[in-house]
Amino acid sequence: MKKPSHIRAKKHLSQNFLTDENVINKIIRSFGLMDDDHVVEIGPGYGSMTFPIIEIIESIDVIELDKNLVKHLNENDHKKSVNVIQADALSFDFSSLLKKKPMRLIGNLPYHISTPLLFHLLGFSEIFQDFHIMVQKEVADRMASIHGNKTYGRLSVAIQSRCVVSKILDIKPGAFHPRPKVLSSIVKLVPKASLGTEMHSRLDRIIKIAFNQRRKKVRNSLKEIFSPEVISACGIDPNFRAENLSVEDYIRLSELKG
Repeated sequence: MKKPSHIRAKKHLSQNFLTDENVINKIIRSFGLMDDDHVVEIGPGYGSMTFPIIEIIESIDVIELDKNLVKHLNENDHKKSVNVIQADALSFDFSSLLKKKPMRLIGNLPYHISTPLLFHLLGFSEIFQDFHIMVQKEVADRMASIHGNKTYGRLSVAIQSRCVVSKILDIKPGAFHPRPKVLSSIVKLVPKASLGTEMHSRLDRIIKIAFNQRRKKVRNSLKEIFSPEVISACGIDPNFRAENLSVEDYIRLSELKG
């Protein structure tokens, strides 16, 4: 989809508009949309995915901060099927959009705020069926990584304890205008049953300490919380390092209320 000539990407908003129609169609097909799906889109830009999507579903809610893009979307919504909300997604209350069925979220997350925005979204996971998000490939690789890999870290555990993670496809810089300096990826997240606020808080504390000292054995990095005997009782070798523990291992530790 050709970018309208009057639209200028704003660097401070990390705007890179998706323009390759083949890539756009491939991404939309990966969503597996049904005509009655309630879809919410973050960062629609000039509507390169928005307008093809409303050929499939009845309507769509979009969250856009840039007032010029909001104006463009409203002016080009000839079917009156796009509910454009000018707001910062990082502070938006997504529960205000809930209707009868769980929502499906899609979005090209601004790269400079992708991680905090992702965790803000996951705070509403109970009202979403799934999330299809575009992030830097490096971030996507960390989100989907399994223990024992160099890319496995705090983000991997934090996300996978909350969602089933699937990488859908990688996208080259040439699919965007302006071209980003990095590869991008589409990631699908399907929320899991919540562990509960208290347990997630303990889990996040444990992984923060462990991965801040990732070269240390966990008997040393976690010694202020757990003794080696307690770690062993969880079926975990206390001589392992942070990247050797699985998501399930960290969840077992968080159950101890250490």
